[in-house]
Amino acid sequence: MTDAARGPETPDPTSATPPPPRTGLELQEGVRVPRRQVVSWALWDWGTQPFNTVILTFVFTAVYLTSEAFLDPAVVALGESDPAYQRGLAELTSGVGLWNTLAGLLILVFAPVVGQRADATGRRKVWLAGGTAGMVLCMLALWFVEADPMYFVLGAALIGLGSVLNEIAGVNYNAMMVSVATPRTVGKVSGLGWGLGYVGGILALLFVVIADAANWWGMPTDNGLAFRVIAVGCALWTIAFAWPILAFVPEQPATKGRPKVGFFVGYAVLVRDVQGLWRTSRRTFWFLLASAVFRDGLSGVFAFGAIIGSVSFGFSSQEVIIFGIAANLVAGISTVLVGFADDRFGPRSVILTTLSIIVVAGVSVVLLRDLGPSVYWAGGLVLSACVGPAQAASRSYLARVTPVGRESEIFGLYATTGRAASWMSSALWTITIAVTGATIWGTLGIVAVVLVGLVLMWFVPGAPAAESRSEAVPETHTGA
Repeated sequence: MTDAARGPETPDPTSATPPPPRTGLELQEGVRVPRRQVVSWALWDWGTQPFNTVILTFVFTAVYLTSEAFLDPAVVALGESDPAYQRGLAELTSGVGLWNTLAGLLILVFAPVVGQRADATGRRKVWLAGGTAGMVLCMLALWFVEADPMYFVLGAALIGLGSVLNEIAGVNYNAMMVSVATPRTVGKVSGLGWGLGYVGGILALLFVVIADAANWWGMPTDNGLAFRVIAVGCALWTIAFAWPILAFVPEQPATKGRPKVGFFVGYAVLVRDVQGLWRTSRRTFWFLLASAVFRDGLSGVFAFGAIIGSVSFGFSSQEVIIFGIAANLVAGISTVLVGFADDRFGPRSVILTTLSIIVVAGVSVVLLRDLGPSVYWAGGLVLSACVGPAQAASRSYLARVTPVGRESEIFGLYATTGRAASWMSSALWTITIAVTGATIWGTLGIVAVVLVGLVLMWFVPGAPAAESRSEAVPETHTGA
């Protein structure tokens, strides 16, 4: 069933509500958006992705910051088999987790109010530029994180702060999608940005792999120099590719009627706005809840996928990297292509289809695990091909149903609800492994989160697809 089949007039299953307010995309109906604006918007994803891929996930944090370089030399001298050595590494990983948790709490608290202020003042590009510049400065400052225990807190704090600034910039980046998309193209535009993000991150990772294989072309690598150069390189990458959105994508004017209040008073306004969503745009309210659940499951697929390959299927570290590159490449390509289906059938249909495939593929990997690594390759690539499209369609759905002039605030709530639910896949992963004693069963914990999100999403009314948009708009606003 397409989203258009359900249509905007589909009654909310919970209760009757007033007609939803007008959305920003509806004002774009019939507008011809210059290609340069679309490409400039999407390049921000390409330009900032190395922070997530190289700094946060695969290289700086995982390989450098949680390595023995930051242990007490006396502990390192005991050897890897000594319990004190293992406890030391565990303390490093938990320390990184602590700073990431603090970052998550800051995002949880600040994202929606910052977005609200950006809407009220018409300064989304200012918040986008500030968040991006701050993240770049954090990456540049990682140059000073030398391979010594005394620099560990500096490194973890900079990465945590960079995560907060990246999320704040991302809230306004997502909100600006309305400026470069129309009801007929929003799926393709969202998919293009998300897909370029995957490909950009992997290309940056490939540069790291090539440099390591070439032994850094004779450059000295002591004192963590190689990793510090990587951090600076990621910052320069962001500067090189993230600026076009500021130069070529137009700013939206300040939202009329939105109160320009102090920061703390903004929380009272936020509470009233959420209550207003419940009364006038309940579809948006329920989608924020449902997407928080399934997005956490999607995050779990990539967060724990490499561990499953390594522990359950015996992949070497090199094989894991090769699979990671292939998985992200597949995710990037599929995300761009499925964007066309988003515009044709609606984002709800894309989300339901991809989540269903993820559930089936995840269960199949567990049940067919005895067939060997080929099962992991096949199932893992299918999962990767669905994760990106589900995430991009989620962003597209929210853009289609967000009331005009409140895009930054609603995408701030999108970030907040995501953080509020970010414990589920990790918790079920841990519990299922603890109960069964085998890592492979942790897959079912992640699948369970995706399945719950799928069920919740089934009861969320669909956003209108492009074909029905022009007819739907007048009906939506009758009597408004």
